[in-house]
Amino acid sequence: MKDFVKNNRKKLIDMLNENETAVFFSGTAPRKIGDEYYPFSPDRNFYYLTGIDEPGLILALSKTKGAEGEILFISPPDTEEEKWTGAVLSETEAANISGIERIHFSDRFRDFIDGAVRSGDIKTLCYDSQSNDAHRIKEYGDIPVRDIFPLLGDLRETKSETEIKNIEKAIDITRDGIYSMMKNVRPGMYEYQLESYFDFQLKYRGIREFAFPSIIASGKNAATLHYTKNNCVIEDQSLILCDVGAAYKHYSADITRTFPSGGRFTKRQELFYNIVLEGNYIIRDYIRPGLEFGSLNKKLLEYYYKELSRVGLVSSYDDIKKYYWHNVSHRLGLETHDIGAKRDGIIKEGAVLTVEPGLYIEEEGIGIRTEDDVVVTAFGCRTLSEDVIRSVSDIENFMK
Repeated sequence: MKDFVKNNRKKLIDMLNENETAVFFSGTAPRKIGDEYYPFSPDRNFYYLTGIDEPGLILALSKTKGAEGEILFISPPDTEEEKWTGAVLSETEAANISGIERIHFSDRFRDFIDGAVRSGDIKTLCYDSQSNDAHRIKEYGDIPVRDIFPLLGDLRETKSETEIKNIEKAIDITRDGIYSMMKNVRPGMYEYQLESYFDFQLKYRGIREFAFPSIIASGKNAATLHYTKNNCVIEDQSLILCDVGAAYKHYSADITRTFPSGGRFTKRQELFYNIVLEGNYIIRDYIRPGLEFGSLNKKLLEYYYKELSRVGLVSSYDDIKKYYWHNVSHRLGLETHDIGAKRDGIIKEGAVLTVEPGLYIEEEGIGIRTEDDVVVTAFGCRTLSEDVIRSVSDIENFMK
């Protein structure tokens, strides 16, 4: 991880102009009330550049007089506070994780900025406009500023082998959680009871962070795209759409599987399930570098019009949006909906994407989505979640 983040910093510094300093904040946990706080999760761009997930840290990357500079500002020790919350990250620990040699305490950060501005070493202060701490740039006086969030999007869009391995680990753990739900589902249980089997598998493996709130949607609830109440009784012969993901070292998995509450699909459910599954295969076969991102959804809609007309669900192209209204893919990485150079743009080799066709027929209590995670290769893509079962026969045999 140390070599990975060192390389990330080198790439970003190379993109800076002369006499620019880029500043990143690790963030802090929002306060609930009194001395209670919500769980902390680091700013992802800060983590991408340091590998550190501690609150209250600041990173400064500079290009001055042709030289490159890196300084990490950490929280100073507080013996009284440590009695309550434990020791803060030490200088040695910070250096070992990040590979940054110059470590200072955060109370020196303002002096560093002021001194560099007076000396002319900083003519422009670069910042991440999407950071929750972006407003803090105003604290440092009347300095010209530049938003470098787009540069981070460009860097993070193409994944390294380290990142892909982290995503694969998250997928493996997510798979085990899905299988636990398939093994333990029973008609009459609540959705949140089924969800607990997924939660246990993750926490048993040391995963404390989920990629996103789990969607455990049975019957017509699956027609709500981001349904997270998970509080309804699972009916007999209903389909259950489970959109779930573990986060490993803050890298997300995003997998959806749909399976029958009683272990067998009805003929009607199987009909639409196989249409969605074939859409999944078509998009995975279609993906390659150089395509416009939006072309993936157009490809799926062309297929849906043909198949849904054949089975009598739609009579016009516009009818499709009654049953499918989201995009078939998004980027995946340190965020579940990861950043990239542009929201659409051109698909690049090394990008990790989701493939998630769905159909939602609320009047029949049917909601189906089959979502896999892929990495774009030179001539196509490789499915990172290939071994998470998805065919009707495999699901039914597994659930016997």
